[in-house]
Formats: sequence, C-alpha cells, structure tokens
Amino acid sequence: MSSESADEPGWDVSPEDEVAPVVEATGRQIRLWREAAGMRVVDFGRAIGYGEDLVRKVERGARIPRADFLDRADDVLNAEGRLRAFKEDMEKARYPKKVRELKMLEERAVELLLYSNHNIHGLLQTEEYARALFGTWRPAYSPDELQRMVAARVARKSVFERSPAPELSFVQEEVTLRRPVGGTMVLRRQLEHMLEVARLPFVELQVMPTSRADHPGTGGRIQVLKFGDGTAVGRTDDEFAGRPVSDPRHIRVLELRYGIIRAQALTPGESTAFIERVLGET
Repeated sequence: MSSESADEPGWDVSPEDEVAPVVEATGRQIRLWREAAGMRVVDFGRAIGYGEDLVRKVERGARIPRADFLDRADDVLNAEGRLRAFKEDMEKARYPKKVRELKMLEERAVELLLYSNHNIHGLLQTEEYARALFGTWRPAYSPDELQRMVAARVARKSVFERSPAPELSFVQEEVTLRRPVGGTMVLRRQLEHMLEVARLPFVELQVMPTSRADHPGTGGRIQVLKFGDGTAVGRTDDEFAGRPVSDPRHIRVLELRYGIIRAQALTPGESTAFIERVLGET
C-alpha cells in the first residue's frame, strides 16, 4: 500500500465529541512508543505505509486510527499488543455520535419494534444498499464521510449475532420494497437478504400493502426498544419533535400505534410470499 492511498481512509474527530479524550490518549501512546523507539515521524510513517501528515494527525488526536494502522504500529514499534489493545475503542469511536448511541441502545434491547415507511430499515439493509442510499443524500457526503456512514450502519447489524437474541419485529411499507435504490441488482440482493433475515427464529418481518389506506403509520417511522429492566425508549417522526422518548405515557402511544400497524400488515408468512413475488417482478 502506498502512503498516498493509505492517507485516504480515516476518521476525523471533533474536539467536542465525547470520544475525543480516548482518541487523544491513543495518539499520545503511539507518539510515546515511536519516540522511545527513536523513530522520526517520517520514518515511522514510511515503515507502516502511512503518510507523515496522517501520522501527525493521529498522534495529536485529530484522526481516529484504523485497525490496520494500529496493527502495523504495534509490529514496527514492538509494542507487544499494547497498541493493538486500542482497536476496540477506535472501532467504536469511528462512528458518528448518534449512531454510537443508537447502537448501544440496540445492544441492550430485548425487544425491538420497527416500522419503516420510506426506506428499508437500517438493520435490514445490505452494505451496497446502504451505500447507494447514503449516496442520494444532499448535500453529498465526501467519500470519507460516506464510508464512515456505511461502516456505522453495517456495525449495527451485530444485533443479529447476540446471544440470547432479542425479539425483532419489522413492518415495511410496500413502497420500500419496490424503490430501486442503487439499481435493479442492488434491490434484488436487498430483497434476497430480507428473505434470509425473515427466516431467523427471533425475527418477524411483515409488509404493509399500499392498499391499506387507513393505519396510524402515515406520520412516519416508529421505533420502540424495550429493555430487560422493563424500561423502553421510542421515537417517531411526527411527534415529540422526532426525539427519543422514555416517558411511559409516550411509549404507550407508540406501542398502540405499532400494534395497530402490525395487526393491519400482512402476516409474516404472507409477507415472505409477497417479498418473493416482488423479487420475481424485479
């Protein structure tokens, strides 16, 4: 890998971000190990295949180092795993703050109720679908920002790998299955992926046909995450300013709406058949 190409991927960190102290501490440790080894920045960067400017940014905590950077630095500086030990923290730090917060909530939840009416829900998206979807946003993301957003979305899919697994209920509006985000082949692979997810024993995936003219989901997305201690957090687009809420009164409103939506949607079996039919038409 050339130093020029190695400079491209990376994540800038904002000073006001809560992860900034951890990133700064990581950079400080890298600098201390480099200085203890008697290496100049330029020589160290050349040894690990990264440019001098990027190394300086990492060392002063302005850039989040990738796992590959930490692996190479650990080897070159003979740190015996002490720099590699920062990989998990840096992996978490590279995602936007709101995504980190959402991922933490999803990792705690024992039940997730998720209604999507505009795009396929993030937890159901393939990487290429997510990339195409983020590519439609305006103003457009830079290549680095785009990769950061896609990586963050993919990371959230770890919720499917938990043991014990949470109960997940998805209701998708029919239009989300037909909108060819990224083109026909991207959509086909997305639908195939949804069929695979629908077969998981802890997942219920339902489709709301466009012909259902009267249901309480017309105001936008609904999310309710329930936790093992009996508490919950929820959000909807059209109420509470779109912000997460945890007041039991507000949660009851969202659960009521979601319950009606779920009852009016196709059953999981009917929904699977419906997705297969849309896939055949695509």
